[in-house]
Amino acid sequence: MTRPDAVPPATPPRPTLAQVAARAGVSLKTASRALGGESYVSEKTLAVVLEAARELDYQRNSAASLLASGRLADSIGLITGDFTNPFYSALAQGIEDEIRTHGMHLSVTNSRESPEQEHRVALDLADRQTKAVITVSATLDHGDYAALQARGIPVVFVDRPADDLDADSVVFDNRDGGRLAARHLIDAGHHRIAFIGDYAWLPTFRERMAGMGDVLDPSGANWRDLLRTDAHDVVSSRARVRELLSLAQPPTAIVAGNNRILLGVMEELAERAGERPAVLGFDDPEWAQVLGITVVTGDVEALGRQAARLAVARLGDRGRAFENVVLPMRLIVRGA
Repeated sequence: MTRPDAVPPATPPRPTLAQVAARAGVSLKTASRALGGESYVSEKTLAVVLEAARELDYQRNSAASLLASGRLADSIGLITGDFTNPFYSALAQGIEDEIRTHGMHLSVTNSRESPEQEHRVALDLADRQTKAVITVSATLDHGDYAALQARGIPVVFVDRPADDLDADSVVFDNRDGGRLAARHLIDAGHHRIAFIGDYAWLPTFRERMAGMGDVLDPSGANWRDLLRTDAHDVVSSRARVRELLSLAQPPTAIVAGNNRILLGVMEELAERAGERPAVLGFDDPEWAQVLGITVVTGDVEALGRQAARLAVARLGDRGRAFENVVLPMRLIVRGA
């Protein structure tokens, strides 16, 4: 039995990157580049550095098993906004389906729409030898991702484009999606059209709102006074519905800005008797078809597959021109 005052044996210090560089006979920068997966390190130098890392047992907790196999981590990291949103599971499925064909696996993390948490998990993915990062970014300033790019880690922005950073991105044509929603409701005879949107800073919200304005503003429809924002979850969405329906002239139609907002709208309306407004949603959760809800949506798995292709292409050619891929949205008419 160990005495309470016994001093535990000293833990030997973990090997440092400088020690790996010295054993390999290369500079500290070259060792860092080799272990960071940068493509412009020669195969001979990479082999020497990996051998030195194995011999010293460098980074046993994060990458030893991969170093022991003689290769770097074959993983791509995905940073999502909210694990509870089925949009992200479909996105992850598309990414995984694509990268599996390249012998890679997917690591998924959650920012909870917090810029601070996003920054932490991005650095953690990089430190774990992730080859590339795909992010649904919750930040307005993407300059921090330049540090990952400098370490040789490609960054692909998905659903929300990069801002003030040269990077690949793939998004839906949200502005056209807004036009599709507005035209459908105008053609159905609605002129008091409410739009319940997500956080006002989100580019998806801004683009969908702009697209609706392209159609509704020239038509003279009353909708700007019926615009509600910051409904990021079911609870806040239900509150916006209650506010709208309490107006002296409530809307005849409600557009839900995403699937979580749509769920809140339908939950609130389900508890109300009498005449209800028509509902149109963005995104297409499985239950929307069961309830006969008209939606504007894009192929989320295709969005993920395209993001994965951009990441893999960047790994193969760091000097290729950056791409901003825009995928179409479509209207699926079921009810209103």
